[in-house]
Amino acid sequence: MKIQAFAIMTLLAFTSCSIGNNKEKEIKSIDMDTLNLTQEWDKTFPQSEKVEHTKIIFHNRYGITLAADLYKPKNAQGTLPGIAVSGPYGAVKEQVSGRYAQTLAERGFLTIAFDPSFYGESGGTPRYLTSPEISTDDFSAAVDYLTTREDVDSERIDILGICGWGGFALNAAANDPRIKATVTSTMYDMSRVNANGYFDANDNADARNKLRQALNEQRTKDYRSGGYERDGGVVETVTDDTPQFVKEYHDYYKTERGYHRRSPNSNEGITKTSVLSFINMPLLTYIGEIRSAVLMIHGAEAHSRYFSEDAYKRLTGDNKELLIIPGANHVDLYDNLDVIPFDKIDTFFKKVLKEK
Repeated sequence: MKIQAFAIMTLLAFTSCSIGNNKEKEIKSIDMDTLNLTQEWDKTFPQSEKVEHTKIIFHNRYGITLAADLYKPKNAQGTLPGIAVSGPYGAVKEQVSGRYAQTLAERGFLTIAFDPSFYGESGGTPRYLTSPEISTDDFSAAVDYLTTREDVDSERIDILGICGWGGFALNAAANDPRIKATVTSTMYDMSRVNANGYFDANDNADARNKLRQALNEQRTKDYRSGGYERDGGVVETVTDDTPQFVKEYHDYYKTERGYHRRSPNSNEGITKTSVLSFINMPLLTYIGEIRSAVLMIHGAEAHSRYFSEDAYKRLTGDNKELLIIPGANHVDLYDNLDVIPFDKIDTFFKKVLKEK
């Protein structure tokens, strides 16, 4: 009896402390950084006359303030299904994710295209780094935001990730049952490519240890200099010997087609030591437990196709789909409106949400 009484008193004391501290915790959770958001239309795609566009901010679980473009169908009534969009890896919302978000808003969704933590107009220091954990949480933070909007149906929220953020989207879907459906487009598994190299060419302990040695030497160098060296982004020039997929990246990020002044890929890239976390913390560990619907889209000619195909094999349930687009390469799914299957994406989301 004495043990039971002690346990009850301990529980009551803990509860009392928790209640007493709730107000302070709530204040801290919404104490967001002030961001300088560009109000001009500075996207790499034309503005639609069918949707309303506004800039918004929200915060993730780590206290980082994220910036996003919100797209809402004009003259929309009642609550709408919501979609959070991000990617590609090393890109900003003014490039690919915004195009996806605006197009889906034209089809009746309330969408946000957000800059991930440390990128673009979003907060977070040091700048231009990527973390597998924080990048995954950014999607759930976007769901937090959408869930609390009065014009969004909190039971009809989806996410869409492009390139590396396709992998983060799957990771988020595995951990967040509020997400009702997930679409990945031209997905990268950033843990796999960083730990194993392209096409798993360096999938061995010796190669990884050599990489770890170089990266930790870089850590020492960064600490001494007081800054973080970046990886240089997409190459400035290409030659006949340049791999085809690198030429495709250059054609998007380094030309008028997709260049943006805030994009890491278009400029100096991300921090070199970002790779360390991906080697040590594999993504997609629990994607076999995703119970919500998933549609994975990839180009038949994309160098990255194997990421989607292998991840798809690990998914379970009869609500998972893999769509391979004939003739399409990796970056075709960035901005080629003749290739991106918006009709399929639209139908997939609406079918899933109708069943909810």
